[in-house]
Amino acid sequence: MSDVDKLDQAQQTEPEPQEGGEQLPSEVEAGGHPSDGDAEAIEGELGELVKTAAQRDEYLALAQRTQADFENYRKRIARDLAAAQERGVAKLAKELLPALDNLDRALEAAQSDDPLLEGVRLVRNELSAALARVGIEQFSPKGERFDPNEHEAMAQQPVEGVESGNVAEVFQNGYRLNGTIIRPARVLVAA
Repeated sequence: MSDVDKLDQAQQTEPEPQEGGEQLPSEVEAGGHPSDGDAEAIEGELGELVKTAAQRDEYLALAQRTQADFENYRKRIARDLAAAQERGVAKLAKELLPALDNLDRALEAAQSDDPLLEGVRLVRNELSAALARVGIEQFSPKGERFDPNEHEAMAQQPVEGVESGNVAEVFQNGYRLNGTIIRPARVLVAA
């Protein structure tokens, strides 16, 4: 037998060392293969690892759902707060609008030489400006097409020079808060 044949035979009978250089005792016994006990231990550890990964995924999904629920809650609370604030402003405005109407009537009825006229005009302008700062705007629909969503018809009669169905006269101005009608304009509609 040549030296090459002896070397080949020796390599076939000796197990190759692992990367660490040493073989585990169970691998030596089985000729380089793990024993049944080691395979069961590896399968058990693999099962535990899969179970732990599934549990981790479940907790991650739960955390993501909780975070999404909290974000939705935060948005809903912000919407509810804005709506409550708008309702409060609208309620206050409805209480103040009759006073504003009375100031308008006083200005219309006052004589031009009345010394209180300028004071009443200043109070009226200040009140109107305060309402505008919170988003309330006055509208007078004279000449516009009658819209029952924005106008309240007090009467309907033929009016010369005004097309039928249009607002001929405004008895009381209307008010909006961010596009929502707080009080419709009271109007005379041309027939």
